Amino acid sequence: MPLTNTSAAPDYLDLEAAIAQIGDLPSVLGILAMVEETLRRDIPCIEDFLAEGNVLPAARLLHSFKGFMPIFCRADICGHVSRVEALSKTGTATEVSPAFDALKPELELLLTEVTNYLKQGSAGS
Repeated sequence: MPLTNTSAAPDYLDLEAAIAQIGDLPSVLGILAMVEETLRRDIPCIEDFLAEGNVLPAARLLHSFKGFMPIFCRADICGHVSRVEALSKTGTATEVSPAFDALKPELELLLTEVTNYLKQGSAGS
């Protein structure tokens, strides 16, 4: 199975780096399925928490994103997640919401890339 989508290289997903850090493709795929589940569940939760003015739980979820991003993702999205996560530690919902709104399309694209890669992998099995 190729490490990237054959129609276009992923914009954020970096499977070569993940394999280098984790060791083998089967392990990466198992963890990538958890990443997909986390993104699918937590992106809307962060948005809801911020809409409610509740930054602390949003910050916790952003912190978990910051933890796995360097393993699976290119530096540009890792940096963006880190900046929004840092802001969420001290900022108000009014400050963090627009920062997250700017990050959200990147996270959604990453989710799409992960989902497509996992579908490609299961179709090739």
